[in-house]
Amino acid sequence: MKKILILFISLIQIAFAQKSSLTFETKFYDAEDRWVIFDKKENQNTYALGFVYLDSEAGYTFSYQGELEYKNSEFHKVPRLDTSSNIIMRLDRNSFNVKVLTDEQVSKLGLANPPEWLQNYKQNADFIETRVHRASMMNGAGASIKALPILQKAYQEDPHYPGLEFELGYAYNATGSFYKAVIVLNKAIENDPSNFWYYRELGFSLKHLNNLPEAEKVYRKGIELASDKNQVAEMAINMAQSYFHAKDKAKFDEWKSIVVQNAEPESQYRQYINYFEENWHKSN
Repeated sequence: MKKILILFISLIQIAFAQKSSLTFETKFYDAEDRWVIFDKKENQNTYALGFVYLDSEAGYTFSYQGELEYKNSEFHKVPRLDTSSNIIMRLDRNSFNVKVLTDEQVSKLGLANPPEWLQNYKQNADFIETRVHRASMMNGAGASIKALPILQKAYQEDPHYPGLEFELGYAYNATGSFYKAVIVLNKAIENDPSNFWYYRELGFSLKHLNNLPEAEKVYRKGIELASDKNQVAEMAINMAQSYFHAKDKAKFDEWKSIVVQNAEPESQYRQYINYFEENWHKSN
């Protein structure tokens, strides 16, 4: 049995690329179940070859299968020195775009399309649990537009399935459908009024609908329920930002104090506060 090496990197370093005639314009989540290459590093002549798939538990993954050279408008395999290990790399929002190989290119390279092992990740695909997990991984990767139809279908089947309402509300927020998020999240709160995550997402929806009084009420309830200071700081910075833009200094200072009480000095939330204060007079 081959060893499996899991590299928890974003492939951000695979790509610092030289200019080439090849284009890399496909988001990795749009290349699911496809053979792809990542752009070469500077001073490198080969491209990383692999297969992109979605592990419903671990997220989008790149199964590294070796290196390719590009000569005379064709790809050629480079002999792989170590074939004893399977190398897989987790993909995230920072991962570079890929180039999807055509079926013809895949065939010429002698690659199984799809690989036999892919079936292991398609088991129980129709289970609502599997679908919600998949959609959650899509949300986390920035592919909420792909997660939406999966979540909407599951919501019609079982609206209160654990985790579903949060993921659907998150996907609606991420795609700018704030009114739809409000409807889903209000129903979720009616069913489970002690779930912090619903208030976090609902406050975000209301903030972006410019309903600051209601957003403030919802976020305060979320703060009551939150056990994580980072989550409190995130909600508070959202309100501080809104009142910064609304030019309401008293309210800004009120939410700023909550940020300061809960965020680490070097955190991004404190950096945002510093930015708002430095630019208060410029924008107001």
